[in-house]
Amino acid sequence: MRYIFKFPDIGEGLEEGVIVEWHVDKGQKVKMGDSLVTMETDKVVTAIPSPKDGIIAAKFGKVGETIHVGSALVEIDLEGAESVETASEAVEEGAGVVGTLEVAGNSMVLSASKEGIADNLSSNSKAVKALATPVARAIAKEYGIDINKVTGTGPGGRVVKENIIKFGQVKSGNVTTSSDPVQKNDIAHVGEKVEIEPLSQIRKTIAKNMINSKHNAAHMTVFEEVEISELERIRLKYKETFIKDGVKLTYLAFVVKATAIALKKHKSLNSEMDSEAGNMVYKKYYNIGIATDTDKGLVVPVIRDADKLSVKEIANMVSILSAKARDGKLTLDDMRDGTFTITSYGSIGGLFAVPVINYPQAGILGVGRINKKPIVNANNEIVPGLVLPLSLSVDHRIADGGETARFINTIMGYLADPVSLLME
Repeated sequence: MRYIFKFPDIGEGLEEGVIVEWHVDKGQKVKMGDSLVTMETDKVVTAIPSPKDGIIAAKFGKVGETIHVGSALVEIDLEGAESVETASEAVEEGAGVVGTLEVAGNSMVLSASKEGIADNLSSNSKAVKALATPVARAIAKEYGIDINKVTGTGPGGRVVKENIIKFGQVKSGNVTTSSDPVQKNDIAHVGEKVEIEPLSQIRKTIAKNMINSKHNAAHMTVFEEVEISELERIRLKYKETFIKDGVKLTYLAFVVKATAIALKKHKSLNSEMDSEAGNMVYKKYYNIGIATDTDKGLVVPVIRDADKLSVKEIANMVSILSAKARDGKLTLDDMRDGTFTITSYGSIGGLFAVPVINYPQAGILGVGRINKKPIVNANNEIVPGLVLPLSLSVDHRIADGGETARFINTIMGYLADPVSLLME
């Protein structure tokens, strides 16, 4: 008997993933828990384990293809007692990807099947839209070609640019369009005018989350500057000591600590609104998300219980999570359950910004580029100062203007006098 294992729902609302690497071949024996394939989702790159013992009878999808949750990944010839399992018994728990992994519903055991027909398991299946690359779709649209009539030779039968060109050449040397015929040489150069890349899973999620935030939160942003000469003095004093312990002491570590302590005093900024239930949810734990720039896009790993960590421990966590983000090794656990977010764009460039809230969180703090500026000290003297710009965006449905101002003032107080962090 054969078992069709479908791409499982691994949580966090993920709907699809891209095949990065296959770890098995047809005819290979696998054990429950063995890695079958590495998938890139919109949040992480993770290996999908086998839910059963058996022999790989078929694989569905090639490297680079997008697989939707619930679509077939592999077909396994079951061994031993499992070979008599019926279709009604096939839905069960599988080995964990991160924590516990639930096998997608409607997984099936079949008495026989043919490789490559996973999408036609149902006799009532309808014709699906042709798989095609963005360039192929653009050319077909430009010249009025029905892409569903073109035979694809790309991965998984995907229609590529060359298929469209060949399709046009077959029709008496011209491309048949909905209006005037176009010479075949014209179509061959369409793809040279632009460079088209498919959206990555991370970029799709960034776009979706940004729109979701703007549609569901009432954004308000305040801007402030804080003089941090004392913080700089302390940072430089302990910088070398930290380096000997393998820890890089950055300004961000102080900002994270100051924000976590401030959130304990201003609970509305560490909350979310449950509109459907008509409730406010005030969180009594303080997990600070750090927006991190990577080659593939922005990710937000989380420093858990930041209020309980020392500045040194926070600095170490920032280094660890940043390295994992750059190397594409973040897990779902690294990024789940943040209560407030900090985005530090100043190291790249920019003084102020209007950060977009990481919905459904209540706020996000933007940290700008530090500058030396003349300031007026307590003695009314103009002296050199080190100024850190801050931009705080809040959901105005949750935090009023007064509370927002008090929150950022609390953060500024800790940064201006970092020793006060030890007094809490």
